[in-house]
Amino acid sequence: MLAVLHSMGLFGMDAYAVSVEADLSQGLPAFDVVGLPDATVRESRERVRAAMKNNGFEFPVSRITVNLAPADIRKEGAVYDVPLFLALLHASGQLRCQMDDAIFVGELSLSGQVRPVNGVLSMVIKAREHGYRAAFVPADNAAEGAVVTGIDVYPVPDIGALVGHLTGKRPLTPARADLSTPGNCLPQPDFSEVRGQQEAKRALEIAAAGGHNVLLIGPPGSGKSMLAKRLPSILPEMTFDESIETTRLHSVAGCLPGGASLITHRPFRSPHHTISPVGLSGGGSIPHPGEISLAHNGVLFLDELPEFSREAMEVLRQPIEDGRVTISRVNATLSYPCSVMLVAAMNPCPCGYFGHPTRPCTCSEKTVARYLNRVSGPLLDRLDLHIEVPPVEYDALSSTEKAESSADIRARVNAARKLQQERYKNTGIYSNARLTPALLRECCPMTDRARLLLRGAFDRLGLSARAYDRILKVARTIADLDGAEVIDTIHIGEAIQHRSLDRKYWPQ
Repeated sequence: MLAVLHSMGLFGMDAYAVSVEADLSQGLPAFDVVGLPDATVRESRERVRAAMKNNGFEFPVSRITVNLAPADIRKEGAVYDVPLFLALLHASGQLRCQMDDAIFVGELSLSGQVRPVNGVLSMVIKAREHGYRAAFVPADNAAEGAVVTGIDVYPVPDIGALVGHLTGKRPLTPARADLSTPGNCLPQPDFSEVRGQQEAKRALEIAAAGGHNVLLIGPPGSGKSMLAKRLPSILPEMTFDESIETTRLHSVAGCLPGGASLITHRPFRSPHHTISPVGLSGGGSIPHPGEISLAHNGVLFLDELPEFSREAMEVLRQPIEDGRVTISRVNATLSYPCSVMLVAAMNPCPCGYFGHPTRPCTCSEKTVARYLNRVSGPLLDRLDLHIEVPPVEYDALSSTEKAESSADIRARVNAARKLQQERYKNTGIYSNARLTPALLRECCPMTDRARLLLRGAFDRLGLSARAYDRILKVARTIADLDGAEVIDTIHIGEAIQHRSLDRKYWPQ
């Protein structure tokens, strides 16, 4: 007898419909799974066999053939355990019910418990697009799937509960999204805890207001990491669409905590400098998201930038420019979004005290030059603001005066972002950092004095065309923070100031 159920597979961030076809026929007992299954899918035969016996069902003694269609796409993971189990029950006559309007996903334990799988949010979205009315998913994944409207998402704790629902004996209740429990709800540190460093705080406010990339240079203990970790607290709140896209990425990567509905706080990812290029950009035989994609709509912080391998640093160049990373393998070519704020921190030399006002540097000139040259010019050119973080003076550290809070800074950032949203309405651009060359001239009007100042800086500093564009974008953000429509000399001057630090440490 033939039975057909519906499930979903993953290809990158997107899901696709999979038909699970089970046929029982006469012949020597056998259990074959076809349709390009990987090792995990083939092993589902043993999980299904044990789960059936341990839950009081009879495993059919027949020639069993299971086909996962479409047969030309490789199937990965244990997501097909539950539909395969139900297909065998239906084909052997042990279960009679209507299942054409639903999808089933989940991994089975040997006792029949339904374990969570990756990518449920993408699967439920695709199921709704295909017109399915119900999705039966593991209980730990139900919260993320319930975010999707227009389809009932049922949490399945074990196979007994699922069979009880399908037979009408013990109906399950559809899950409801709990948006009060974010997927990344760790408390965020506040800027009020940072003493001194007013110039660095101002530069990070500009970066947050325009979505700009930042380089922090300073001696050990000056507060570079402390400042970077507080950057998410002044970024604008995520929109619903941003939350959905970020949650999908974390769900596909298996990073979403169980029971979480949506990621509502902007991600902050800080990989160790020993990370490989594949770990940073993503990869694998079937490519999975890397750290740069998991930081999508948030902050990617690279501490001790020169300690990262040259290959890892250079793999960032194209993704931070385009906002997407494309990974090509023999089996697949996939693209993941990676619209991030790149924040990098570094010491000025191996010992950390090159240029320090009181402590002498123990490094030779060649050692300093070799250390700084680990950061290539093209990568440095893609960092909009170069910020020097000097040692904090004792008076600032011992001051009892309360510093400005993140909430106050965020209010100014939100006001600047609102201006940008109005300006770039219907263009697909949401911040000044993403301005295209075509819009740059139109959206960055300057006074004559500002134009002369920028021309002089371009000739004097030997700026590249990319550096010119980025100074204009930063100046546009500074003007937005001031509520000015036209860029003036004060805005250009501050933007140039945050762009000239590389001339101190990387002289031409």
